[in-house]
Amino acid sequence: MNIGQAAAATGVSAKMIRYYEDIGLVPPAPRSPAGYRRYGPAQLHRLRFIRRARDLGFPVARIRALLALWDDRDRRSADVKRLTMAHIAVLNRRIGELRAMARTLQHLADSCHGDARPDCPILEDLGHAHDGFTTGEDGDDGTLPDIRADAAAV
Repeated sequence: MNIGQAAAATGVSAKMIRYYEDIGLVPPAPRSPAGYRRYGPAQLHRLRFIRRARDLGFPVARIRALLALWDDRDRRSADVKRLTMAHIAVLNRRIGELRAMARTLQHLADSCHGDARPDCPILEDLGHAHDGFTTGEDGDDGTLPDIRADAAAV
């Protein structure tokens, strides 16, 4: 099957399949006489493995290690478990961080009157988080659209 069909069959986009080939997670697919990538059952199985690992939040480096273990028939399950337990620890740390963020935001939202007054503890708190003006993450100039009409509708 071609890359589009492989993408549909595995849930991995064609762009990501090419990326996984580029970084070596998936061996380069054989080519048809016309130069199109051709995927068989083994490649599809590997792509599904990667997709499942990504769905579980494994980063590419850990997926690479898991694939190496999957390919190694002499592997030790203890090595797989060690990688998995390390990932669980990362996920639990992130969960704790997200819960702390949610508690902070809930406290700030509870402190905000949410009415026509201009005072807002949420903005006040955010304003104390840094010194001076910074541009947005996407490199914009820091200007904001007029959101007052949108905010009033909420």
